[in-house]
Amino acid sequence: MLVENTEKEKKIKLILEDGTVLEGFSFGAKKSAAGEVVFNTGMVGYPESMTDPSYKGQILVLTYPLVGNYGVPSEDDKEHSMKKFFESEKIQIEGLVVSDYSHVYSHWNAAKSLAEWLIENNKPAIYGIDTRMLTKKLREKGTMLGKIVYDEDVELGDPNKRNLVAEVSIKEPVVYGEGGSPAIMVIDCGIKSNIIRRFLKRGAKVIRVPWDYPIHNGKHKYDGLFVSNGPGDPKMCAKTIENIKMAIQKCQVIFGICLGNQLLALAAGADTYKLKYGHRSQNQPCAEEGTKRCYITPQNHGFAVDAKTLPKGWVPWFTNANDSTNEGIRHVEKPWMSIQFHPEASCGPVDTEFLFDKFLGLVKKKMQNG
Repeated sequence: MLVENTEKEKKIKLILEDGTVLEGFSFGAKKSAAGEVVFNTGMVGYPESMTDPSYKGQILVLTYPLVGNYGVPSEDDKEHSMKKFFESEKIQIEGLVVSDYSHVYSHWNAAKSLAEWLIENNKPAIYGIDTRMLTKKLREKGTMLGKIVYDEDVELGDPNKRNLVAEVSIKEPVVYGEGGSPAIMVIDCGIKSNIIRRFLKRGAKVIRVPWDYPIHNGKHKYDGLFVSNGPGDPKMCAKTIENIKMAIQKCQVIFGICLGNQLLALAAGADTYKLKYGHRSQNQPCAEEGTKRCYITPQNHGFAVDAKTLPKGWVPWFTNANDSTNEGIRHVEKPWMSIQFHPEASCGPVDTEFLFDKFLGLVKKKMQNG
């Protein structure tokens, strides 16, 4: 056993689809949950990761051995009507798996323990798991379905067969930064709050709309189109893809992040595929094509663009230096571009935040030229 059960928590199990059974202790909600078991190699940032809507449908394994030692920030602090220290309004993961849970936390900004927060959000969690062994298994065999079993059993089910984007997207349009310029139409496929903050920081107006919103209905005037991150298989978002195709036909300025990269590629006529175990970390090296630059980037995705299927006029923009998978695309002439990583960080490095300025620069140029 990796961790002494000092608090006498209930023993529970993590069960994988290949029959592997791992026993540990509960420190979250007293319930069972199923999902896709994925790992994140970041050392910090669990409040941001756990509230990232891209994790919808997934059981998150944190590879850093000690988790919970700095607690959870206050949820009362708001910025632009959003929780200041989180990436959405609630925990998005289905469950949490860690090696050693710190029952004692200490941080100037902590308002509660990780266990208290999990219980409030009705999310189960298990500690005492050999996460190193588990991560090696997921790397060798690929991402697997799994379940955290408290008392009652639950069935395994592939969350990627559901339209997860529809589950996490807002239902009605919301406007931030009224009076700002330029006006950016943001298609919310499960957007992280810090993306909105980055636009507002730069004086833009943000019109946040649902994933399937008819953006060309004339109800909201905008100068540039942004397609957000989000969970699951991009091919589930047929209506979003159709909207992007129309934006391409209208030659609007387009920028996408993460799932937005995959959706732009599909709208352009390229293909996407599922990665063996995905990229979920804060230190993925991405080389910019045609340059000698390599950026360290935060990432969270399980699907990728097949760069070999890009149609004429489209080229790879960034490439992962570890496994050579696509990390961004752009059009050689038109103002259309997207990236697979997260320039807004939260958590992770902000080395590529300048890409927001690049996008807004293209929008302003288009506004000036009419």
